[in-house]
Amino acid sequence: MAGNIKEQCLRESMRRSRREAEGYLELGMPLHALQSLEKKQPLIDSDARSCYLRGEALREMCRYRAAIDPLHRSLELIPDDIHTWMALAWCYKRVGKVDHAIDALERAIDVEPGNAILHYNLACYWSLAHNPRMALRYLANALEIDGNFRDFVNDEPDFDPLRRHPLFLSLTMMG
Repeated sequence: MAGNIKEQCLRESMRRSRREAEGYLELGMPLHALQSLEKKQPLIDSDARSCYLRGEALREMCRYRAAIDPLHRSLELIPDDIHTWMALAWCYKRVGKVDHAIDALERAIDVEPGNAILHYNLACYWSLAHNPRMALRYLANALEIDGNFRDFVNDEPDFDPLRRHPLFLSLTMMG
């Protein structure tokens, strides 16, 4: 019984730290969020949400390389969390591992195939990988799911390698 009470206290303490970290992230204070979570360091690795929040705090601090491990750990615990897959892909892109970013988003699409932002981001990453066929395929999917993404294409530098491609022009000019 004493072990059960101790376990409940630890879970409640972890929940408070997560809520505190979420609040700090909402306020744009990632360092405070990270510090809040790291007070519970031994417990973080067994809690998917805490790992995700730690990764998000590091990502918001532009510490992309450091964010990768906690995001991976979060996915080990909850493999179908598309927000974690997206955050991981974001980090991989920024550390120059576009192939890993593509893999992460393709895993997310397996979980949620109708999510336009996943298709749009994959189009961006395939464009950066200089694979126009795949980039245009995912861009077409994104625009079919949600035509409002067409509004973002002109300002997206990731599509610069595709700007003169005839299919890119036809996809982005349609209304």
